[in-house]
Amino acid sequence: MHQMWGGRFSAAPEESFSQLNRSLPVDHRLWPQDIRGSKAWVRALAQAGILAPGEDQTLRDGLDRVARRLADGAGTGAPDEDVHTLVERLLYEEIGDLAGKLHTGRSRNDQVATDLRLWCLTALEQVDRELAGLGAALVAQAEKGMDLILPGYTHGQQAQPVRWAYVLLAHAWPLVRDRERLADAARRTAVLPLGSGALAGSGVPVDRDLLREELGFRAISPNALDATGERDFVVEIVFALALLLMHVSRLAGELVTYSSTEFGFVRLADGYCTGSSLMPQKRNPDVFELARAKVARTLGDVVGLLTALKGL
Repeated sequence: MHQMWGGRFSAAPEESFSQLNRSLPVDHRLWPQDIRGSKAWVRALAQAGILAPGEDQTLRDGLDRVARRLADGAGTGAPDEDVHTLVERLLYEEIGDLAGKLHTGRSRNDQVATDLRLWCLTALEQVDRELAGLGAALVAQAEKGMDLILPGYTHGQQAQPVRWAYVLLAHAWPLVRDRERLADAARRTAVLPLGSGALAGSGVPVDRDLLREELGFRAISPNALDATGERDFVVEIVFALALLLMHVSRLAGELVTYSSTEFGFVRLADGYCTGSSLMPQKRNPDVFELARAKVARTLGDVVGLLTALKGL
């Protein structure tokens, strides 16, 4: 089995330990970011004079072929230790021994920190687009409901009459703040760790400004140990997502109540309801019930991440 380490060892790892030590089942999803970071690293190595003429192009072409193979499912069931080892093994298969030059001056520590930040930034862009769509949908429904009046409640009791639009916009405004929080988290995430080595910098004089520009980061990490050992940006993102999901949960819970027979303010389309195998009159608002419940797992993730990070 291909390994990126082991020069001082006289025996291979025990199979049971290898299985315990594997992170590929989790980090395989980072392969697009791993290849993107590797292509930027090739450019930095070439500029630093580490690569002979033409080697940089061969490495980049090889990485492109690896990307196509992975997109076609080459990583499915792979035995490799992690995504970095998987990419390097496939690169060896494509271009031979030159693949060994790719990791010059680089550690998997700064590599995975870079991959994870790139993955998070892409995910945050997607979440922002979806949040914008949800906010727009609430505004559109509010515009349709300007003339609809329903009771407003305090303590579960009817209190004052309010417009339906007013209620919907009360759920739209928190989403604006959620987008702001996630954008702020993205700003702190967009700091380049690549070039930090394992914990005390790289032995190769790579141009980190070039790497920053190539990968689209806004800044360069000032301290290598902090860059490779810290994951506070992940906690911040997950906390912001938990707060977002709490807002979604409140909206969903309110719609569950409003769609009940007792209230009857909202009627869901059949395509978003389920029925009962015993009670044929039922129209269950499962889509909102599921949305209401999803926040629980993310709240647990926040605590789990904080507990894990305190020991790093």
